[in-house]
Amino acid sequence: QVQLVESGGGLVQAGGSLRLSCAASGRTFSSYAMGWFRQAPGKEREFVASIIRSGSYTYYADSVKGRFTISRDNSKNTVYLQMNSLKPEDTAVYYCAARDPAIQHYDYWGQGTQVTVSS
Repeated sequence: QVQLVESGGGLVQAGGSLRLSCAASGRTFSSYAMGWFRQAPGKEREFVASIIRSGSYTYYADSVKGRFTISRDNSKNTVYLQMNSLKPEDTAVYYCAARDPAIQHYDYWGQGTQVTVSS
């Protein structure tokens, strides 16, 4: 089992940057593929980015491609989301999640961190 704790959210002006972190408990962090999701008020949760166990492949939603970067440090049991050129429409609660690579759905979720981008 993995426990996830996000941090790094906050209020930023449009065009600014934030880096989210997600710290995982347990010794098997490197066994999991990791993802970031977000949910804006009144909207469904949506995929943002994901990274495979080794960190060598990453995937992004079209809406964030070229602006966000997902990375991981398996020695620190942490996954990151660097967010640049933020837009007001990026405002949401951001969640990190972990999944066993053998299955498609994410089993473990953090509590979320709020990101607010002002115009």
